[in-house]
Amino acid sequence: MPNEHSHEHEKFLEPRIRIAIAIILFIIGIATYGKFSIAAMGICYLWIGWDVLLAAWKNVLRGIREKDFSAIFDEQFLMSIASLGAIYLHEFMEAAAVMLFYQIGEYFQDQAVDKSRDSIQSLMKLRPDSVTTINGEKIEKKPPDEVSVGEFFIVKPGERIPLDGVIINGSSSLDTSALTGESYPRRVSIGDEVLSGCINKSGALTIRSTKISSESTVEKILELVEKSGERKAQTEAFITKFARIYTPVVTMLAVLLAIIPPIIFDAPHSIWIYRALTFLVISCPCALVISVPLSFFGGIGGAGKSGILVKGGTDLEKLASLNSIVFDKTGTLTQGKFSVTSIETSGDPSVIFERKDILKFAALAEIYSNHPIALSIKKTFESSGGILNRDLVSDVEEIAGHGIRAMIQGKKVVFGNEKFLEENGIDLANRPINSRNVGIFLSIDGKFVGTIKIEDALRSDAEKMIAELKDLGIDQTVMLSGDRESVASEVSNKLRLSEFHAELLPQDKVAIVEKMIDAREPGKFLAFVGDGMNDAPSLARADVGIAMGSIGTDAAIEAADVVLMTDELSKIPLAVRIARKTMNIARQNIFFSLGVKFAVLILGALGIASLWAAVFADVGVAVLAALNAMRTLSAA
Repeated sequence: MPNEHSHEHEKFLEPRIRIAIAIILFIIGIATYGKFSIAAMGICYLWIGWDVLLAAWKNVLRGIREKDFSAIFDEQFLMSIASLGAIYLHEFMEAAAVMLFYQIGEYFQDQAVDKSRDSIQSLMKLRPDSVTTINGEKIEKKPPDEVSVGEFFIVKPGERIPLDGVIINGSSSLDTSALTGESYPRRVSIGDEVLSGCINKSGALTIRSTKISSESTVEKILELVEKSGERKAQTEAFITKFARIYTPVVTMLAVLLAIIPPIIFDAPHSIWIYRALTFLVISCPCALVISVPLSFFGGIGGAGKSGILVKGGTDLEKLASLNSIVFDKTGTLTQGKFSVTSIETSGDPSVIFERKDILKFAALAEIYSNHPIALSIKKTFESSGGILNRDLVSDVEEIAGHGIRAMIQGKKVVFGNEKFLEENGIDLANRPINSRNVGIFLSIDGKFVGTIKIEDALRSDAEKMIAELKDLGIDQTVMLSGDRESVASEVSNKLRLSEFHAELLPQDKVAIVEKMIDAREPGKFLAFVGDGMNDAPSLARADVGIAMGSIGTDAAIEAADVVLMTDELSKIPLAVRIARKTMNIARQNIFFSLGVKFAVLILGALGIASLWAAVFADVGVAVLAALNAMRTLSAA
């Protein structure tokens, strides 16, 4: 298992060279006789095993000093006792073999861990060391954390974008693969938002920073990666507890095996001491202790390469056992890019407002809102030549999920859903019969004047994603929406969802999520998928919160357990497949390691397995389990 003494190797001598020299000494010991053989094996033993002996001794002293005896019984202790016992029995070749093959196994396991760690640590290259800022004629390089919001910086072809920002000059194609896992380039030009961590492939860009370094996309990613190891899965936690109990127990059994049978059977002590030492070597739990965490680490790394950031092993474990997924509608199942499709007048001949007036008052009512619907109304108004003048608007009162009240040019304006206008005493008897989809109603000075209809297209891969989830056995797919029931029903029918709930406020969504969690089967979990700030409470409450990272708000990403770095819903079934593959490999390693261990332990106690067989069983199982765990690095 990779540990502190493996790092001491590297300081002392490159592991491969050290092992090669030990093998040469071991071969010399085999090829010679008498004192020469003993001397060669003794030098080989000390050369390859001094750090194991030192680590074991330090752990013994620390365990005694801190009265924590569980710290004593690790694999270094077991290897040290077994090999020193072999020397006591004059089995010098076997003593050297114990240490040599243990260190060879350690080396291969370290390589497996390093490969897994590299898949995640490659993300650390996303953070550039400096930013080339430009202020008039002055150009200087600064550390990213010294650049303020609003400063301009230049990114040349081949350089990585250091901070989130908006392009103010130039056009290029960006390699976003480090963030999204997708290889195709993205074309950008003036006015486009760009994220830190992307590579500028062609033209030079001048960018205005929109976030400080600590709040940029790349820093958020790195923070998630660095914290991923803190959230251990139940399987990992079980292995840690198991090893703490298992190792002292087998050590005590080995002591009893060395003492009791010679007394009962009147047999030579040397035979049973040898069997006890064999028992100790076999009992090393390093295959379990390394392979299970490595499986989760590899799963997190494999998901990261696919543009899926998983915050910890516990989240992978829950993803693998999902049976319900709840989706926010706007911006998640739909594109969140609204457009005004029609403007209807009230039909009351006494109302003199035309369509252009309805659009104007609606746009001014939404002047302070950043909601996607509000942005689409304001964009339509401005594209028709209108000018948004804040001086015309006062006393704005926005009721989230319902509508807005405001004074505009001296007129009392109420703009919102049907229920909101009725609550404000507005008679909607003259509303258009075909008023459906996202119909937003406008009244001026107490009279209903018209409706603005908005449409939001489904994401192109939404239908395919739902079908893939059902293929994975996740049949309960639920949509929660703040929109009208007719809109939610239409989306639900198109996607063939199992159920939907409409006209919800953020607290209503949380209540439904909680109700579903209370009703779920034991051992099964619920995921919530969302992208907006109002989704954060539901993301935090769900067993697994999944945020749409590239479009999601910081609040949603912070609250989520899994972050999709693209807008692709197809990443959700991929995340489930990766999680299930990881759990299958972790279980394979547990059953394989324990099965071989217990079988060879019995053979060792009966004297059928030798110390050589014990070494191969321990090292071989550990290496095979580690290699099996590395399969999690590839996406499902």
